[in-house]
Amino acid sequence: METILIALIAVLVGLAGGFLLRKLVAGTRIQADEKFAEKVLNDAKREADTIKKEAMLQAKDYLYQARGDFEKESKDKRLELQGIEKRLVSKEENLDKKHDLLEKRENEAVKKEKSLAFAELQVQEKEKKYTDMIEEERKKLESISGISSEEAKQLLIADMESEARQDAAKIIKKIEDETKEVADGKAKEIIATAIQRYAGEYVAERTTSVVHLPSDEMKGRIIGREGRNIRALEAATGVDFIIDDTPEAIIISGHNPVRREVARQSIEKLVTDGRIHPARIEEVVAKVSLEIENSIKVAGEQATFDTGLHGIHPELVKLIGKLKYRTSYAQNVYAHSMEVAFICGVMAAELGINQKQAKRAGLLHDIGKAVDHEVEGSHAVIGAELAKKYGEHPRVVHAIMAHHEEEKPSTVLAFIVAAADALSAARPGARREMVETYIKRLEDLERISTSFKGVNKSYAIQAGREIRVLVEPTEINDEASLMLARDIARKIESEMTYPK
Repeated sequence: METILIALIAVLVGLAGGFLLRKLVAGTRIQADEKFAEKVLNDAKREADTIKKEAMLQAKDYLYQARGDFEKESKDKRLELQGIEKRLVSKEENLDKKHDLLEKRENEAVKKEKSLAFAELQVQEKEKKYTDMIEEERKKLESISGISSEEAKQLLIADMESEARQDAAKIIKKIEDETKEVADGKAKEIIATAIQRYAGEYVAERTTSVVHLPSDEMKGRIIGREGRNIRALEAATGVDFIIDDTPEAIIISGHNPVRREVARQSIEKLVTDGRIHPARIEEVVAKVSLEIENSIKVAGEQATFDTGLHGIHPELVKLIGKLKYRTSYAQNVYAHSMEVAFICGVMAAELGINQKQAKRAGLLHDIGKAVDHEVEGSHAVIGAELAKKYGEHPRVVHAIMAHHEEEKPSTVLAFIVAAADALSAARPGARREMVETYIKRLEDLERISTSFKGVNKSYAIQAGREIRVLVEPTEINDEASLMLARDIARKIESEMTYPK
């Protein structure tokens, strides 16, 4: 029991000592913590004071700087406002000056207006006075001269027109003389060179062909029993056969030269062969037609070879060969086209342009004449359409179209072709006309020339290519003669037609 009691006492004493010890340690620890907390608080206060002081200093610096910037900006604005104020004052002063000047000018304008109104009244009075004086003088002049003012005006206009025409004629003559001084000589040189360097022959062909027979007995065989052979010949060839009293000859008549040539060769073959009957006639005509077609092709190829031209469409080559059997005013168109091609080449060489193209245009310029009459239109237009269709150059097409001025020539090539065509056709013996037509054309030329005032007589010479006009010297002077020649030429162009 005592032991337990002692143990309990010991436990209680231990608990009390431990409690006291713990309390003592806790008090020491609290004091230390309080001291540490006080130290931290003091440090925080000091740091806060430092931050506060720095913030105050920074705020003062910023405020000082902002104040300086504001003062500077205010100063600049103030200077700017002062400048604007000065300019406004200056402008206001200028406006005042302008206002004063305008008032002054307005006053002067009012004075001038009054002065002009007064002067206008004086002018009107003087004008009325002068008008009355002119009218009075006009009446006096009319009574003295015996003509009215309108008649006098017409006379004055006529005199002025006559004087103007004379002046114009002088100017035109001067210009033409200056131009011809160089151009005429050069043109003559080129034409003469072209003619000298080429010389061609013409084959005059008619609408009839003559076939010579070995004897008059052959005429009966050609006619055949009841005329069956002659009818077969005419049906197969499309031409007329004239069998008359001409000894040992028959005449073939037809406007188509190709058919006429087929008929001529067929007759010659039949006469040589001796077998003449309808079946044989058809056989021979068919064979000869084929030979003529081949000869046409060969002639076209020969023409292109002789002129040195290549690349022409085969259809155009065939048409060129067909020209061998075509005539224009009894001039063989094939020979004419060849000659025009050579002349064009010579002219092109003289002028320094493309010779091949010039020859091409010259050779093809009358290609429209190779087409049968079923195709309507001018041969120049037809030829141009054919050339365009078969791929010829536009300049060549234009030259073909313009060589008779179906359209206005606009290139050197077109003028060359027209000139070469005229040269070839104008040669002596190149063309033939009926005597009645020829005489009628000359009479028309002389009639037109003598229809002008002042013309005494006129004579058409050189087959109508030149007209000599004799005038009254008292009515037509040198200057007026130039205008007369131009008027006559224009009237001839408008009233007459020309072979093409």
